Amino acid sequence: MKRWLLTAVGLTLVVPARGAEPIPADQVAKLHALIKPAADEDRWASIPWLTDLWEARKKAAAEGKPILLWEMDGHPLGCT
Repeated sequence: MKRWLLTAVGLTLVVPARGAEPIPADQVAKLHALIKPAADEDRWASIPWLTDLWEARKKAAAEGKPILLWEMDGHPLGCT
């Protein structure tokens, strides 16, 4: 009985979150310039990455180069 009462009291204390204020039209271009990556910030994207590990192993062995394995766990969008 006490658990139910505590839950009921806890639910009455929950305050709904407010939505974000809209961005004024005159601020959009300034904000976009601020958050857009500069040309030298995404140079890693110009590398011809291989997605097949076996092909990468063969190419690395043929060229005498190491492999960088970029691996992550979970959903690519972070929704697990």
